[in-house]
Amino acid sequence: MNYEERLRNVTVMGAAGKMGSGILLLTAIEMADLSLQPENKGKPFCLNAMDLSQEGLAGLLKYLKVQVTKIAEKKIVLLRKMYEDRTDLIENKDMIDQYVFDVISVVRPTIKIESAYESNLIFEAVSENKDLKIKLLSQIDQNNSNSPWFFTNTSSVPINLINDGAKLNGRILGFHFYNPPAVQKLVEVILPNKPANGMEEFAKTYAKNLKKIVVPSNDYAGFIGNGHFMRDALYGITQMNQLTKEYSFTESVYLINKVSQDYLVRPMGIFQLIDYVGIDVVQFIMNVMNPFLKDEDLHSDLLDQMIELGVKGGQHSNGSQKDGFLKYEKGKPVAIYNPKTKAYETIAAFQKKCDIALGKHPNPRVSWKSVIRRKDKNEVFLEFFSTMKSMSDMGAKIGMKYGKRSNEIGRKLVTDHVANSEADVNTVMLTGFFHAYGPINDYFVF
Repeated sequence: MNYEERLRNVTVMGAAGKMGSGILLLTAIEMADLSLQPENKGKPFCLNAMDLSQEGLAGLLKYLKVQVTKIAEKKIVLLRKMYEDRTDLIENKDMIDQYVFDVISVVRPTIKIESAYESNLIFEAVSENKDLKIKLLSQIDQNNSNSPWFFTNTSSVPINLINDGAKLNGRILGFHFYNPPAVQKLVEVILPNKPANGMEEFAKTYAKNLKKIVVPSNDYAGFIGNGHFMRDALYGITQMNQLTKEYSFTESVYLINKVSQDYLVRPMGIFQLIDYVGIDVVQFIMNVMNPFLKDEDLHSDLLDQMIELGVKGGQHSNGSQKDGFLKYEKGKPVAIYNPKTKAYETIAAFQKKCDIALGKHPNPRVSWKSVIRRKDKNEVFLEFFSTMKSMSDMGAKIGMKYGKRSNEIGRKLVTDHVANSEADVNTVMLTGFFHAYGPINDYFVF
């Protein structure tokens, strides 16, 4: 079965979810583009959008229409070529409307798992629950005579556990999109011990057509991205807890969040990133990873406490940020949650005190936004962190220790054979987390 034949009948499980909807969008466009090639005229292409939520599926079609329209507007030159034999399509708007129609026509919303019984390829984007994944994939495989391939979007569950549990005989790989799939360029690919013939090549072609950057990860719980992020987050929480000996809880969260953003030159602070991913999601991923770790305990009592209090973070269906450790107004943090009082405390009430405590910033002109696209970033960071290293201010000291720990985490992923190279670790953090520099560097070696 060649590339095109594999994509003639596809199912996306969890299609109405945050990740599944993006995977569905990208796959629908790829399938529609194939269907519009002259040699494929008249051949059916079917993409099952499978989800338990009827309401979610209804909203999914609206999402697809909006997103495909935006994509079509950017590829009008290609559309003119695709529709060059359509004399009825003259104006750009006509071609855009037709393309939106053709893409959405490929999609078949469904709540029935039976729809996947005829698919050649199944994208699985359900929750990070090993037993659920095994149950669903096993049921499909037992009722599907096509020997389908399964691409799981898991960000933490080892692929071989799913493969062995569902008895898939190597017809599965980890194809971990980063959130949101339609925007993020990174995909982590994780192979089972004995992958099915041709599956890896197909995955690379599919990723290339989607214009994704592929980084291979070895099959260790959490892989590269979460392998770094979870440990980085736990370190931030630990440092915050230490500060509570001298500062209040909310002040300590503010201090570490500010250092991890401004002093490490990242797009957001560590507590803001935890909120973005979801406190409940971070807790769950740590719980998935922890049983596979022999020399460390990847667990946070604070995350457990926040979940018990009903503070979870994450995003609303429209993409806006839910309140978590921080409270947000128009996307910006304005308050921090205090578990003792079960209320948010306004940042403005203690910001000045905390900023004074942190001391002088190495160079306030160096921020993530100001350097992310600069070609001389390395020179800027060498000077920036060299200055920070020589400073005795509290913020500079915390920042250097945090950067050093991030560096150590990255290097350990290589020595533990999770990542094949330091470059792979850096690519994941640069591309998947939008860091301005890779964690494995010489800035924090001292």
